[in-house]
Amino acid sequence: MKTNLQFDFTVDKTAKTVFITREFDANPSLVWDAFTQSEILDQWWAPKPYTSRTKAMDFKVGGKRFYAMISPEGHEHWGLQKFTSISPKTNFKMSNFFADKDENPQIPGSDWDYTFSAHPDDRERTLVSIVIKNDSLERMEKMIEMGFKEGFTMGLQQLDELLPGLKKK
Repeated sequence: MKTNLQFDFTVDKTAKTVFITREFDANPSLVWDAFTQSEILDQWWAPKPYTSRTKAMDFKVGGKRFYAMISPEGHEHWGLQKFTSISPKTNFKMSNFFADKDENPQIPGSDWDYTFSAHPDDRERTLVSIVIKNDSLERMEKMIEMGFKEGFTMGLQQLDELLPGLKKK
C-alpha cells in the first residue's frame, strides 16, 4: 500500500459544493467496480466501527442503491442513492439522500458526480474526482458538522486497504 497517494478535500460554501480528489493504487477498472458493486461497497463504505449493508442495488440509470450504515450497537442509518447518469468505467452521477427504513428520502439531498481516470504518470493507478453539490448551504454545513469529511476519508482509506486483496482475485 502506498502512503503518498493524492487526496484533496475542498469545501466551497458559495457554490454549496464539496470537491474531493483521491488517488488509488489500482487500475481504473478495479476502482470503478469498488464504487459500483454492492458486494465491494459493503466492505468499505461505512467508517469503522460502522458497517455497511446494501438492501437493494440496481446500478443503471434510474436505478438505486438502498443501504444502511450500522453502528456497533446495531442502529441502522439508511441512505438512498438514485443513479441519474452512467458512462461505464469513467463517470456516474447520483442523487444522494438520508432515508428512513422504508426508503423514503429525507429532502434536501445532494448530487454526486464521480469521474474515474488513469493517473497520467501510471496507468495502474486511478484518480477519482467527486463533486458533491448540495441543495442548500444548511444541508452541506450539517453534513460537514456530522463528520462527513472524517467519515468519508476513513471509508476511502478502507477502500485503499481493500484494493490489494481485490487485485488478487
